[in-house]
Amino acid sequence: MKTWRVFANVSLGEPCTIEDFCLIGVAPRGAREGELPTRIGDGAVIRSHTVIYAGNVIGSNFQTGNKVNVRESNQIGDNVSIGTLSVVEHHVRIGHNVRIHTQAFIPEFSVLEDGCWIGPNVVLTNAKYPLSPGVKDALAGPIIRKGAKIGANATLLPGVEIGENAVVGAGAVVVRDVPAGAVVVGNPARVINDVTRLPYALPPRSGGAGRGLTGGQRGRSCKR
Repeated sequence: MKTWRVFANVSLGEPCTIEDFCLIGVAPRGAREGELPTRIGDGAVIRSHTVIYAGNVIGSNFQTGNKVNVRESNQIGDNVSIGTLSVVEHHVRIGHNVRIHTQAFIPEFSVLEDGCWIGPNVVLTNAKYPLSPGVKDALAGPIIRKGAKIGANATLLPGVEIGENAVVGAGAVVVRDVPAGAVVVGNPARVINDVTRLPYALPPRSGGAGRGLTGGQRGRSCKR
């Protein structure tokens, strides 16, 4: 017995996996069923209890975790993954190769460019003064530029821009724009480093011997 529902005017590429209790192409408030076309490319894996509203245009190899909610009228590129319990509101633009982890919140009018990475429990915001007069006409989500990474539990205030390849540390509260390649931490977030100086693991030497710690060596804390 079929336990999921695909509404009218939905196009699904092949192959496509839809798990139990998913709803795809749900009409948003004020629209009739089938009024807004929904397009999802080849190779999608849509896991149980995901709800995708109508009017979305989604590329190939799209994946959701369980209980993901994707509202209407978004543009989503190829190879995008949205983790369990995450919410993407309406009129969001998401590029290619974007990873959104578990329980993230992406509000209306946000932009996530190619290759950016959103950690678990990240919250983006779009209303500077919630419930204030005219607030609906002034919503502005953050802009996450190419390759930027947002650490777990970070909060981004409305309209801030995170530059290309920048890193926002876990738990940071970002209240102003972050330069390209900068590393920021804290509340309010401040620049402490540049990504070119981060202590990333070095590639293995020829012959397969890595450059990690050998027997008897102890780790050392990294200097900022």
